[in-house]
Amino acid sequence: MKTSHYVKIHEQYIRWLDILGFSQATIAGFNLNVKDFFEYLENNSILSIRNLTQKHILIYFEYLQTRPNRLYKGTGLSATHLNHNFDAVNKLCQFLHQAGWEGAPVPVNKRLKINYEEQIRKIEPFTQDEIRELYGAIDKTFENLPFDIRERRHEQLKLVFALFYGCGLRMSEGMKLTVKDINFDRRTLFVHQGKYYKDRIVPMGEGVFRIVESYVYNFRKRQLAKHNRLFINAPVMLRRSLDELKNVCNNPEIQEKRLTLHILRHTIATHLLQNGVGIENIAKFLGHGSLTSTQIYTHFI
Repeated sequence: MKTSHYVKIHEQYIRWLDILGFSQATIAGFNLNVKDFFEYLENNSILSIRNLTQKHILIYFEYLQTRPNRLYKGTGLSATHLNHNFDAVNKLCQFLHQAGWEGAPVPVNKRLKINYEEQIRKIEPFTQDEIRELYGAIDKTFENLPFDIRERRHEQLKLVFALFYGCGLRMSEGMKLTVKDINFDRRTLFVHQGKYYKDRIVPMGEGVFRIVESYVYNFRKRQLAKHNRLFINAPVMLRRSLDELKNVCNNPEIQEKRLTLHILRHTIATHLLQNGVGIENIAKFLGHGSLTSTQIYTHFI
């Protein structure tokens, strides 16, 4: 952003979200969404928040629905991504009202319907060989970065595979984990209030446990951070690391697939089914309340 006017409002908005108790993952997402919004306003010669109207917001929302996806060529933004953008801008309107601007635009109640089952069925999980290839390529990523930054990203990528593939965690579950949630004696993770506010205990296999143990004792305890979560960086940085990892693999089949935290969770579900684990046990492992959800996840139906 070039306009200091928007920079200041942006910073105040992020602090406001933090004070309200939004999760760090949500704040990180809204931060990028609103940054894009302010850049759009500047590019369209709307250089003061006082000139912002609801019409500008509606035009911006229409623009987003026609904008190409910058990461995946030939596609548009998903309904989920669009809704996140809508939410971020609507929260900005609420912030402007609470900050004392009576003429601030009223939030736009726009929402796109998401067909979650259809989205899940379109997901293409990685094969077991591809997962091994991706994990083996971690040390090849970010070779041009300074050692300390490179090490941080490598260690967190290893933890990504341990938690979201090896333990099948949801993104929100993995991002909330702290050292206290790890039972090193029983080799389990305690997931606090996963989906539908359900707690559950997730077992760690030998390989996963070794990765988590090494991460905690050889890396995380040496890092200074303002929080006690296992992951130092926000999900947006992990997504960038996964994109980098995919790009360093010289496998066209890997590069054609999407690689996200959520897809790693789908992938382990599929691999468990392929290895003979029953649907009921997979459902319990994933924290599903319905076998239908598990069957869709594993592409069983």
